[in-house]
Amino acid sequence: MIERCSGRELGDICEVINEAAQAYRGVIAADRWHEPYMPLDELEREIAAGVAFWGFYEGGRLLGVMGLQPVQDVKLIRHAYTRTGAQGRGIGTALLEKLKGVTSAPLLVGTWRAATWAVDFYRARGFELVPEVEKAQLLRRYWSIPERQIEESVVLRR
Repeated sequence: MIERCSGRELGDICEVINEAAQAYRGVIAADRWHEPYMPLDELEREIAAGVAFWGFYEGGRLLGVMGLQPVQDVKLIRHAYTRTGAQGRGIGTALLEKLKGVTSAPLLVGTWRAATWAVDFYRARGFELVPEVEKAQLLRRYWSIPERQIEESVVLRR
């Protein structure tokens, strides 16, 4: 079942993100990795900035999350993660379809260039990789991230 996450689930959302983000350890640039990958206070700031999380639940347990953030004239897909033991079951696809269904705005997603599995996931579901020069412009316009992260990231759109 997919539904919007509540404010009472911050700990569960953080747990899903931090467990699944272990896949980035040793893959993304070492200076971009930190532990925990998303501290609770950072998650709270993301929600305060307008990220609404949707969750995939099974037996009352949160197995996957995906955020949607309105910024100017687009919606950003943010913080899409599935618990390691539940990956490969279509949870990410189901969450993405849900988010696509709740907006008609253009969708953008940013991810780490080195996370080829994430890039492949979005490309297989109709997103297109934007050219490098446009990527930097989009990241500066719609995200609040450091320049170093811009260097290491890609943007896909639908």
